[in-house]
Amino acid sequence: MQAQLIALDWGTTSLRAYKLGSNGQVLDQRSLASGIMHLPSAPRMIAGQSCADGFELAFDEACGDWLDAQPSLPVIACGMVGSAQGWREAAYCDTPANVANLGSSLQTVRSLRGIDVHIVPGVIQRSRLPNVMRGEETQVLGVLQNLPVMAGDNLLIGLPGSHSKWVEVVEGCITHFDTFMTGELFAVLSEHSILGRTQQRTPAFDGAAFDRGVQVALSVDGEIGPLSTLFSARSLGLTGELSATAQPDYLSGLLIGHELSALATVHRHRRHSAKLPSIILIGNAQLCARYQRALDTCGFPHVTLAEQATERGLWQLAVSAGLLGKTAPVQPD
Repeated sequence: MQAQLIALDWGTTSLRAYKLGSNGQVLDQRSLASGIMHLPSAPRMIAGQSCADGFELAFDEACGDWLDAQPSLPVIACGMVGSAQGWREAAYCDTPANVANLGSSLQTVRSLRGIDVHIVPGVIQRSRLPNVMRGEETQVLGVLQNLPVMAGDNLLIGLPGSHSKWVEVVEGCITHFDTFMTGELFAVLSEHSILGRTQQRTPAFDGAAFDRGVQVALSVDGEIGPLSTLFSARSLGLTGELSATAQPDYLSGLLIGHELSALATVHRHRRHSAKLPSIILIGNAQLCARYQRALDTCGFPHVTLAEQATERGLWQLAVSAGLLGKTAPVQPD
């Protein structure tokens, strides 16, 4: 099958490249450790010129051979590549944001190959405490294009990670989202605080310790917050109730439990309803499995996992921007 689009998911630590064919079918894909903070630096020849620019080097490494074979392929990219520290800044679009207004706001950078790389803007939610996302908006749009229009009436799309996002949608638009720095806080506490001194990391997942952490977070809901319960990750170890190998998963469950407890409270308050929403999760399979386990404990009624959200979202944005002409949308699997 002939390729029609190169789609790049270019974040802080990694660069994922997809060669897409008709209707967004993935023909080839690759992943590089060339995020915007880890760009290559060794100069090499690109398009007959000596180049030392990290973005050009990473771009050429990711898809230079694809462009050698098909020089006219359009290229679209999302993620931190469009940040102020990226290849070309793509200013945030305000909420509500959808495929149409994001697709019409792409920023373009011309590569040494003479290829225009079209960069997707992030989304900003302006309020007393503003909120932003870059890359997640594309994943959300990739999920929405396979949902009925009214499916977002009681739906949250969750993107677990260093900065977990929980996104509300209305009629195909991103209308509101909350950010929890759960993953980054876990890393900081494990690596740079007293809690990490007694931890022993192992590849095996301790489900019982994780569940205990979630339950502790839920048991103190509305009484004390994580700043108090966090110390139990150390004190339970000192009293012999939590082994060194169990402590990392206990801490993970504790933090995720507090995140989901707060999420449920905020959602009930915003919707003026005791009914919890259905959840669609996007992201790393192992991390999503933890969240799915914790969401079930927290009483969320229906949780599903989305696949190929980024590729689908980038395809939809390319179609909306006219990069592919009149191309049919991706069909559900």
